[in-house]
Amino acid sequence: MVGRQKELSIHFVPGSCRLVEEEVNIPNRRVLVTGATGLLGRAVFKEFQQNNWHAVGCGFRRARPKFEQVNLLDSNAVHHIIHDFQPHVIVHCAAERRPDVVENQPDAASQLNVDASGNLAKEAAAIGAFLIYISSDYVFDGTDPPYGEEDIPSPLNLYGKTKLEGEKAVLENNSGAAVLRIPILYGEVEKLEESAVTVMFDKVQFSNKSANMDHWQQRFPTHVKDVATVCRQLAEKRMLDPSIKGTFHWSGNEQMTKYEMACAIADAFNLPSSHLRPITDSPVLGAQRPRNAQLDCSKLETLGIGQRTPFRIGIKESLWPFLIDKRWRQTVFH
Repeated sequence: MVGRQKELSIHFVPGSCRLVEEEVNIPNRRVLVTGATGLLGRAVFKEFQQNNWHAVGCGFRRARPKFEQVNLLDSNAVHHIIHDFQPHVIVHCAAERRPDVVENQPDAASQLNVDASGNLAKEAAAIGAFLIYISSDYVFDGTDPPYGEEDIPSPLNLYGKTKLEGEKAVLENNSGAAVLRIPILYGEVEKLEESAVTVMFDKVQFSNKSANMDHWQQRFPTHVKDVATVCRQLAEKRMLDPSIKGTFHWSGNEQMTKYEMACAIADAFNLPSSHLRPITDSPVLGAQRPRNAQLDCSKLETLGIGQRTPFRIGIKESLWPFLIDKRWRQTVFH
């Protein structure tokens, strides 16, 4: 796992093909990323891997061939991967993050968001690994922003409750762990439905049909690359300073409703936005949402940790592969 290791590679030149054994460097800092097949997990894995960490990712349904297949509800499987790999850091991204799914499948969501998180924390403590548990701004009710780490959580929906219970389970089983609360995420999605931000792109592009967009809930869209950078910076600071633990907040700093995000997306791609209709009433369907759960990030900023990608830049990078009318690419990128 550490130092130099033999690896086989194929050398091909016209007329011949041979197998060559080469020595490769294996970084001595090891990180395990759960939920590595998801939007945030992919970014976290890539960030560590590109910054001289030996990264191993685990997933479940979509794990193979790039990642290890591990069912986080199987305590034996979790024990084996942690004890075999001996990571210095574990970033726990795996979760059921869709509020309406949590409402409909409460037991399954609680098993993953709470029970699996507590078990992971226990296993991390047993080998002295630093665990970063990814939590949510939905632990707050959104009535009195901005929220600091010491403010008392009061989740409105079951998703927020399971994330808060997960926080408690982690810190009870591992006093040296960190909880990182983050808001709505976007980034390089594999499909538009992967993020509550990018999923709006089709409504933006199909301008022949009017679309109702929420203009009530105040959000702070945050690029997964920025959260991944924060995780790595937090891990590297912790390896030098064991007092780095407890609860932290990170968030983008551009306040926008979904209507405003959709208009910004249209603007980024020179698309019309007159078909988008702002709805200022609070939503009546689905899980209850906090009005404004803005996170105060000054604790991490004081530590010199953080990175923020401007929304219009980040969203253009993320969405251009899904642009339907290719003619617009000329005006956007040339």
